[in-house]
Amino acid sequence: MKYETVIGLEVHVEMDTETKIFCGCRNEFGDAPNTNVCPVCLSMPGTLPVLNEKAVEYGVRAGLALNCRIPNYSKLDRKGYFYPDLAKAYQISQYDYPLCAEGSVEVFTDAGPHTIGITRIHIEEDAGKLVHEAGESFVDYNRGGVPLMEIVTEPDFENADQVRAFLETLRSNMEYIGVSDCKMEEGSMRCDVNISVRPEGQDKLGTRTELKNINSISAAARAIEYERRRQIEVLEDGGEVIQETRRWDDDKGVTSAMRDKEEAHDYRYFPDPDLVPVYLSDERIAQIRDSLPELPAAKRRRYTEELGLPEYDARLLTASKDTARFFEDTVALGAPAKQVSNYVMVELPRLLKDAGLEPADNPVRPEQLASVLRLVADGKINSSVGKQVFEEVFRSGGDPEQIVKEKGLEQVDDAGAIEAVVRQLVAENPKPAEDYRNGNKKALTFFVGRVMKAMKGKANPQTVNELVRKELE
Repeated sequence: MKYETVIGLEVHVEMDTETKIFCGCRNEFGDAPNTNVCPVCLSMPGTLPVLNEKAVEYGVRAGLALNCRIPNYSKLDRKGYFYPDLAKAYQISQYDYPLCAEGSVEVFTDAGPHTIGITRIHIEEDAGKLVHEAGESFVDYNRGGVPLMEIVTEPDFENADQVRAFLETLRSNMEYIGVSDCKMEEGSMRCDVNISVRPEGQDKLGTRTELKNINSISAAARAIEYERRRQIEVLEDGGEVIQETRRWDDDKGVTSAMRDKEEAHDYRYFPDPDLVPVYLSDERIAQIRDSLPELPAAKRRRYTEELGLPEYDARLLTASKDTARFFEDTVALGAPAKQVSNYVMVELPRLLKDAGLEPADNPVRPEQLASVLRLVADGKINSSVGKQVFEEVFRSGGDPEQIVKEKGLEQVDDAGAIEAVVRQLVAENPKPAEDYRNGNKKALTFFVGRVMKAMKGKANPQTVNELVRKELE
C-alpha cells in the first residue's frame, strides 16, 4: 500500500529585543548562568509582569512578513504546566486571540513552488534551560522570560524537502526584518514537527506524533524521514500509531517516546489577570508595515525582472540579507549582475565555508570584487586568474590590481609565445594529436589544458583554443 505524509510545524523564534518580554533583564545569549534574572522572571511572590512593547512590534513585523492578518485585539493567557525550568509553573502565552493569524508562505523545491498556510503567530515567554552534568541537573533561568513567537503552520507539508525549504525561507525572512538571528545551534529558532501518514487518497488524517529536540534544519529533514518510515512500518505490521510526543536523537538517527501528546484542554488556559489586552490601531499596523524592508520574495522578482537573472540565482542570492547586500552593492558599482552572481553563488560560499565564516563576516568589499571583474573584462587577466585573485583578496585583503602586478598574473596574449608552447606540446603528444585528426574532438581539450598549465593559467584561453586547433588541423 502507498502512503502519503502529512506534516505541520510549530516553530519557536526567540526575538532579538534588548530586554525580556515581561521585565527589564538583559536578553543576551551566552552570559554566565543566572546572571540575567530578577524577581519578575524568577517569579517571586508579589511581582507583576509588564509587557515589552518591542516584542509586540516584532511579532507584528513577523506576521506581516508572512502575509498574516493582524487583528486589532489580542490578549495574553496563562498556560499551566509543571516543569523545573518554568519558575511560575505556568507560561504566559496566547490562546484564542493570538497576535497574528491566517498567513501563507510560498516555498520552492526541485518539485516546484508550494504554498504553506500559517495558522497563527502568538507571542509568549521562553522557559529556562536545564543543564545535566555528572548525574546532576541544574537550571539556568537566563533564558526564562526571553520573548518568543510561536509560528504554527497548517498541515500543508508533504515531505521533508518542503519543510527544509520553509525553515530556510522563514529564517531568511526573520533575518531580513531584524527580529531574530534564528541561530538554531543557539536555540533562537527551534522546531517541533507534527507528522502522520495515511493511505494514499484517503481524506481522514492519520494519528500524529510530535517530534521534539530538533536543533537544525538538516536534523528536521532526517527526523521526518525516519518517523515517516517508522509509522508506515507500524501500520504495515497491523499495529496502531500512538499519539505521543517523541524525542529525536540526531546521533543515533531515531525517535523515541517521551510522553503522551497534550491537548489544549490539558493546559487549562485562562486570561492572565495581571496583563491588559493588546489593542493595535489600523494606523499602528500600517506604520509597522511601512517600516519593513524589501523582503526576499520581492528581491527575487526584482532580480529576475530588472537584472535579468535566472530564478535559481535570485533564490540563492536572496537567501541571506548580507549576501544580497554584497551582491547589490557590487552591481551598483557597475559590475555585470550575472558575473557578480557567479562569484557570490560559487566562489564566495566555498571560501566562507573553508574559513568557517558566515555571510555577515565576508571580508571582501564590493569595490574589490568589482575591481576583479573589471580586470577580467579589460583582458588584463583571464577568468581563471580572476578567481585566484578573488581568493587572495578574501584571504589577505589588498587591491586586486596590485595583487596582479606583484604576482605577475597579467594575461599573456602574445600569439608567438603561445604558438611555441602549442607546437612543442603537440609534438610531444602524437597520439592525442592523431586522435583529434581521426575525429575525436575531445582531444582538443587535452591540449588546451596542457598549454594553460604550461603557461601557469595566464594565457588568453580564446587565443589558446584558436592556435591549438590551427596546429592540429
